[in-house]
Amino acid sequence: MKKIEVNASAIVYNDISELSEADLTLMKAAISAKQKAYAPYSKFSVGAAFILENNQIVTGNNQENAAYPSGMCAERIAIWKVGSEYPNVKIKKLAISASSSNKIVDKPVGPCGGCRQTLSEYEINQKEPIEVLFMGEKGAVVKVESILSLLPFSFDSSFL
Repeated sequence: MKKIEVNASAIVYNDISELSEADLTLMKAAISAKQKAYAPYSKFSVGAAFILENNQIVTGNNQENAAYPSGMCAERIAIWKVGSEYPNVKIKKLAISASSSNKIVDKPVGPCGGCRQTLSEYEINQKEPIEVLFMGEKGAVVKVESILSLLPFSFDSSFL
């Protein structure tokens, strides 16, 4: 038997004003995408924006449905858009922003478990990390170097 440790590190910015110009541009795209979310039930809107190696920005937002769980998260909508429109272009970075009309979301909101699993497959397939930045509607922004750092011991096609 042996014990292993799994660690993740992140950079935490106090707010978006501390981001680089490139990261700020991407986060603003996520914030803009969030404004178009369809979230009449949860009142929780999420926007996601990817920047690709060709400098194209691809966005998505959560889309709910009265027949739960027929809705879909912003991150998966955006990543599938990347996969369908730019199948051979590598993804460099993802930005996520979330807000609620029920309360102020003042802490970073990372991707859910289902999104982490879906996103990890794209990172594994492209053999390069995808940076992730995430925030609420205000306050701190967290930046991690890769999706896999958010999902240790991930499941992938090598198990099939």
